[in-house]
Amino acid sequence: TGEQPGGLLTTTSIVENFPGFPEGVDGFELMSRMQKQAERFGARVKFGSIVESADLSKRPFVLTVDGERVEAQSVIIATGASHRHLGLPSEDLLEKKGVTYCATCDGALPMFRNQPLVVVGGGDSACEEATYLTRFASVVYLIHRRDTLRASKIMAERTLANPKIKPVWDSVVTEVLDVKQDKVTGVRVKNLKTGGESTLHPRFWEMIDW
Repeated sequence: TGEQPGGLLTTTSIVENFPGFPEGVDGFELMSRMQKQAERFGARVKFGSIVESADLSKRPFVLTVDGERVEAQSVIIATGASHRHLGLPSEDLLEKKGVTYCATCDGALPMFRNQPLVVVGGGDSACEEATYLTRFASVVYLIHRRDTLRASKIMAERTLANPKIKPVWDSVVTEVLDVKQDKVTGVRVKNLKTGGESTLHPRFWEMIDW
């Protein structure tokens, strides 16, 4: 399962496009139910992080997982997904010092409450994170490199209708401030159409989903 048992879906506050839940379902609850259902029919669950080798030349297949030999008649390769990063040196240096990647994990922390926050991206994940953060933030800046959101129609409409979400269109983050202070004090933003740069002064939050 990697470092996140259940995958990134477990960090999602509400899943609205999975069949059978007309009111939506919490991501962690959904993944827990899936595991319990599989166990009810005889599945044995063991957790591991790294598949070190795999011999698929004959059955049973033989894998080495975290140093342990595992035999299987079938192997499903599901690599999952991870958060996309901006690729900025300042982003890496300020991770866990104002830069974070999970709204449901960290959004309610005192350091983020009643603060202006930033979300980067324009897809469903970014919109969902921005909407969730409005529970705690004074305002949420949604920075997107295009002039329209690429999220689903219902998610985009819900996001833009929220008075606490302020879109910053046609823009990218060029630097996270301030490494010298060893904490996030703002972000430098470049407008892709005009080339002009400006600075926002929020605590920083990041979800990359272009």
